[in-house]
Amino acid sequence: MGLFDRLSRVVRANLNDMVSKAEDPEKMLEQAVSDMQEDLVQVRQAVARAIAEQRQTEQKYSKDQSEAVKWEQRAKLALSKGDETLAREALKRKKDFTETAAILKNQLDQQTVQVESLRKNLIALESKISEAKTKKNMLVARSRAAKANEELQKTLGSIDTSSSMSAFERMEEKVVQIEARSQAYGELGGIGIENQFAALESGSDVEDELALLKAGMSGGALPGTASSQPTLPQATTVRDSAVDAELEELRSKLKEL
Repeated sequence: MGLFDRLSRVVRANLNDMVSKAEDPEKMLEQAVSDMQEDLVQVRQAVARAIAEQRQTEQKYSKDQSEAVKWEQRAKLALSKGDETLAREALKRKKDFTETAAILKNQLDQQTVQVESLRKNLIALESKISEAKTKKNMLVARSRAAKANEELQKTLGSIDTSSSMSAFERMEEKVVQIEARSQAYGELGGIGIENQFAALESGSDVEDELALLKAGMSGGALPGTASSQPTLPQATTVRDSAVDAELEELRSKLKEL
């Protein structure tokens, strides 16, 4: 392979690559539909011209037929007047118009076939363009979705998930530590409350014991010791009553608490 052939292939390969990269599906589809619309306009113009020519030929054909009939009537008129020369001239004119009409009839038939063919092609092209527009919208939507997904994948690929996960793990450990401290504080607070209730309960035991003692003292001497206990003076009895009253008052206040 010669140098120029290799160089030409390299240039063509690079150009093809550049063109391929520059081809945006959405823009190319829009351009394709635009080109088809231009073709449709040209086909419509061609059909319009063919129809116009067909009508002109049809008008000429009708006119020549009318002229042929008119010269035939004139030939009959000339014969009826006994003028054969004039009748012969009229028949020549009739023949000319008849031949021209025959040519136009052949041309008109061909034009009719062409117009019908052009009309069918026009209908087919309009159908293809309508289908192409529908397909273009679908392909454009797919292209945009693919581009969006491509951008999303690029974004996800550029994110450093390892560092993000490490940050989440560190924050999770801190939350666990905070929860542990909160639980510890709660337990410490619970111990304080327990101690308070224990003190109240112990106080209740003392009160119960004091009540028993008071009952024993107010009931006189204990059984089996009546003879051995001396009789208390009157002052002592009054003092004990005051103490009992004070104790009863304290007891009522404790119950209110």
